Amino acid sequence: MKENNKESQITEGSKSLDEVNGSIQVPDNAGFWRTLAAYTGPGVLIAVGYMDPGNWITSIAGGAQFKYKLLSVVMISSLIAMLLQSMAAKLGIVTGKDLAQLTREHTSKWGGIVLWVITELAIMATDIAEIIGSAIAIKLLFNIPLIVGIIITAADVLILLLLMRLGFRKIEAIVATLVVVILAVFLYEVALAQPNIKQMFEGYVPTKEIITNKSMLYLTLGIVGATVMPHDLFLGSSISQTRAVDRQNEKALAKAIKFTTIDSNIQLTIAFVVNSLLLVLGAALFFGTDSTLGRFVDLFNSLNNPQIVGAIASPMLSMLFAVALLSSGQSSTITGTLAGQIIMEGFINLHMPMWAQRLLTRLISVTPVLAFAIYYHGNEAKIEDLLTFSQVFLSVALPFAVVPLVIFTSDKKLMGKFANHAWVKWSAWTASAVLIALNIYLILQTLGVVK
Repeated sequence: MKENNKESQITEGSKSLDEVNGSIQVPDNAGFWRTLAAYTGPGVLIAVGYMDPGNWITSIAGGAQFKYKLLSVVMISSLIAMLLQSMAAKLGIVTGKDLAQLTREHTSKWGGIVLWVITELAIMATDIAEIIGSAIAIKLLFNIPLIVGIIITAADVLILLLLMRLGFRKIEAIVATLVVVILAVFLYEVALAQPNIKQMFEGYVPTKEIITNKSMLYLTLGIVGATVMPHDLFLGSSISQTRAVDRQNEKALAKAIKFTTIDSNIQLTIAFVVNSLLLVLGAALFFGTDSTLGRFVDLFNSLNNPQIVGAIASPMLSMLFAVALLSSGQSSTITGTLAGQIIMEGFINLHMPMWAQRLLTRLISVTPVLAFAIYYHGNEAKIEDLLTFSQVFLSVALPFAVVPLVIFTSDKKLMGKFANHAWVKWSAWTASAVLIALNIYLILQTLGVVK
């Protein structure tokens, strides 16, 4: 393929995640399944962002309050995610640069700095949810003080460094294993809960009540607003480049885009199933009860309370919930740390030793949570309030990732024949406008400006 413009030329040392960029070979003339296996992996790293601890409370509360009616919102959110993530992957494959690098190139010096600060804060907000989820899970499982649990999560970066030395495929395998644990736990718990299958499938059909009922609308906003994570778009545009692809060959590019998109959609379908299971669990166990489900510890305790969930209540059910929460937090912290590196290198071209960079991004995220925990003496309720505020900030940061993504992937000078088709472009703009509008409304509701 001809060079689209001079800016898209790639020099050594400017590659996104340079240590793993193009490190995985893919077969040239293999069959469909062998080729798909070679491209499978990046999608699972993306998918964990759509089932991180920040989504759990909202999904379970949605089921507890409105039974299965909000399953349609989970489905629509997942379809939007599939569209945007496929565009992010395509951007990285075609241009050889990630979303952070391209955004920096197409803005002024000060504009780039402002965008970097906003995006860096979004990474911090993402990590806060994951750190809190992991720390609370550690306390629930091992009765370790919350402050100690938060410090333990700082060691995640050491695990990531080890995995990076073993190869990127090892990271993909570890995260995939954690996702399987999450999926298995909730499949088991939902099976025990015996949901109404007919009502469950009816819940995937959107109803007007979602908009007309203010309480339902608020939870709808929470589910949609917390689904598309800004850092996942940056991450997707980078890790799609871990496969070795000849960018001068249009057929090779087309094949890479095809199989990367299939991988992404398969893994996001799994994330959709997990989020559906969370909502179904809330509906089957807690709908019509007086239980309070505002915090992780409330959910943990409720699963062991026969007065709330009936005969299936057991300590094992609670412990499995905590195991799934820990798996979610750990898998998300791995991908969040990678996204932190992508953003730091892409926006400000800061190249540091890998261990120093990963340690810096982790400390930046751990510090505010640790300070909050110390100030409130490990009070889970106050710390989970911080998680809520982190989700609100992610809503603020979302347009700064989505809008450039749609612009770049629709630019024929940048993307050549792989620029978005008209229907994709307008679908993306419509989805982006809906996401932004819903997030603004959610922010205004959170601040008490609207009711």
